[in-house]
Amino acid sequence: MSDGQVAEVLVNEIPEGAYLLDVREPAEWSAGHAPDAVHIPLGTLGERAAEVPQDRKVYVVCRSGGRSAQATMALGQAGWDAVNVAGGMRAWEAAGFDMKADSDAEPTVL
Repeated sequence: MSDGQVAEVLVNEIPEGAYLLDVREPAEWSAGHAPDAVHIPLGTLGERAAEVPQDRKVYVVCRSGGRSAQATMALGQAGWDAVNVAGGMRAWEAAGFDMKADSDAEPTVL
């Protein structure tokens, strides 16, 4: 997309089995994340981009949509078919979608 805009989808538009890339920080991820998401913090995405498949659409999520928009733009410019998840994990949680935490605590979005 042009002039700094990135493609976006709502959380309920993410297809089942989609590649969901979570670019939040480790503490945010540990507190609560989508069960099948892949975690690559935004700050390490440049060095770890090869881990992200290029043969399918990548749905990028953060807490509210800002960092994931940056990651979506960078991936798109580098040749990935990436789309930002509008509202991020806050929207995911508000929609009542499954989440899990890396502890026995109730999953939450930090």
